[in-house]
Amino acid sequence: MKRNRGTKKVAPERAKETKVEFLASLAGVLATGLFIITFVMQAFAVPSSSMENTLLVGDHVFVNRMQFAPKSSWVGTLLPYDDIHRGDVIVFLSPRTPGLHVVKRVIGVPGDRIHLRNGVVYRNGQRLEEPYVLHDRDYPTDVYRDNFPAVPAPDYDSNIFDKWRSKLPSYIDGNDIVVPPNSYFGMGDHRGVSLDSRYWGFIPRENVIGRPMFIYWSFEATEEQYMATSLQDRLQLTAQTIFHFFDETRWQRMFRRVG
Repeated sequence: MKRNRGTKKVAPERAKETKVEFLASLAGVLATGLFIITFVMQAFAVPSSSMENTLLVGDHVFVNRMQFAPKSSWVGTLLPYDDIHRGDVIVFLSPRTPGLHVVKRVIGVPGDRIHLRNGVVYRNGQRLEEPYVLHDRDYPTDVYRDNFPAVPAPDYDSNIFDKWRSKLPSYIDGNDIVVPPNSYFGMGDHRGVSLDSRYWGFIPRENVIGRPMFIYWSFEATEEQYMATSLQDRLQLTAQTIFHFFDETRWQRMFRRVG
C-alpha cells in the first residue's frame, strides 16, 4: 500500500487562554512584583555628594532590603540573609532626622575602637587603607572632623546633633570612640563634606534598611535640585528629566555595582 505523501499531520489546536486564566496570571505577576518591591528591593535616589565618587548626586539605586533583615525561622535558608560587615555601604533611617533616608559606609561594627588623625581613620589601632575615599585638597581644615574624637565637639558647629554632643564623651575610651552593641559607625566616602557618625552618632541596627546593589539609572542634577522640597522645584526637576533624559543621563554608570 502506497503512502499518501500529500497528507500532512495537523497539530492539535492549542486551547485559548480564558479571561479568568489571564486575570489569574496577571494577578500572580502583580503579587510577585509587589512582594519584591515591598520586601526585597526598594529604589532610592542619591541626593547629596557625601558618598562621591562611589555614588554621585542623581544616581538611582536598587536596595536589597532582605540582606540585613532579621532572620525568620519560617523562611529558613531560602533568602540570603547576612550580617553587616566593615566596608558595607548601607541605606538607613537617619538617627537625627526622622523619615530621612541616608547612605554611608560602615567603618565600625560593635566593639570596634575608632579614631581619626589628620583625616586618616584608625580602627583597633590599625590605619585603614581606603581607596574609595575622596579627599579634597583645597577643602578647609576642620580639627573636629579630622581629629575625631580627640577634639571636643564645638558649640558653634550647628551640624553637630545636640543630643550627640552631650552623649559623645560617654563612648570615648582613651583616644578612641567605642562602638556599642547593636550599633554601627558610618562615614561618607567624600570625607570633607559628609555629615555622618561624627556629627549625629551611631547607626542603630533597627534603622538599617538594606544594601544598595547597583545603579539602575543616573541623571546629572545638582544637590540643590534633589534636596528641594517645594512643588515648583520638584516640577522643574521633573521637566528637566523629561526634556534632557538622553543627553543628561550618565549612561556609563548604568548597572554599575555599588561597593
